[in-house]
Amino acid sequence: MRKIHVIHENSEWTRHLTNRLDELNLPYEEWFLDQGTVDLTEAPPEGIFYNRISASSHTRNHRYAPELTESVLSWLEFHDRKVLNGTRALRLEVSKVNQYMALNASGIRTPKTIAAVGKDQIIQAAEKLDKPTFITKHNRAGKGLGVQLFHSVEALKEYVYSDSFEEPLDGTTLIQEYIQSPDHSITRCEFIGGEFLYAVRVDTSEGFELCPADTCQIDDLFCPVGEQEESPKFQVIDGFDDGIIAEYLAFLRDNKIDVAGIEFIKDSEGVIYTYDVNTNTNYNKDAEAAAGQYGMLELAKYLGRELDRI
Repeated sequence: MRKIHVIHENSEWTRHLTNRLDELNLPYEEWFLDQGTVDLTEAPPEGIFYNRISASSHTRNHRYAPELTESVLSWLEFHDRKVLNGTRALRLEVSKVNQYMALNASGIRTPKTIAAVGKDQIIQAAEKLDKPTFITKHNRAGKGLGVQLFHSVEALKEYVYSDSFEEPLDGTTLIQEYIQSPDHSITRCEFIGGEFLYAVRVDTSEGFELCPADTCQIDDLFCPVGEQEESPKFQVIDGFDDGIIAEYLAFLRDNKIDVAGIEFIKDSEGVIYTYDVNTNTNYNKDAEAAAGQYGMLELAKYLGRELDRI
């Protein structure tokens, strides 16, 4: 029997989708890939395969979920199975360097960023960046991992050479110019199946104030893109229409990304800087209820249509 195979490592982020699949009476199976085997001599089952593996999987003790998933996706793609958010999308999910290079290749502006491996090199990168205010973040992140705001290289030195320094999972720290939003907000644009769904304005004046370009707090319970109960800071923008949407659609198409949330921040001059592509996108419950738009429902419908096509 052909079905929808949902590849993931976090049931809390996936049950909202499976609830919608149940609602639509669509056949599906969950592939929980925190560990497992891949028999490369066998053929995969029939159906479509939707990848929801997150860069932050290691924070849930699923250290090798992305690596295992890449093996699975390569196996599926070799056998010409329909894979949504395949190997290319996964490689962008687990590396902000890869994201920024892909965005830049599509002509999309990103904040000035230098990648560094090694504590001395982090300091050298900040000196080369030569910005009065800057942030650090992990290359393989999620949930705002490694995000810190600094107003001087000396302050960075104190942090980097202290016991509180967070070593990135892949050893790569990003030093990035700080983009200040005049209204303390960022915008997240949601896309499903090559179409724009909606944009959400996120108020960053409270919460994780150190970096408005990474609004997720370290604790999952405070993740603004999860479906938590209280989220007054998130609002679906009615009739959002900006030229950046066409650029994002082209970027997603060129990089074979089927489902994603893309975040940007606008400076005081109105210049847009794109800083994150999340291929494991979720949706905010209260913001959607207020707008009458439901991302997981639309995603489930899209998966159903893709299943029908094969």
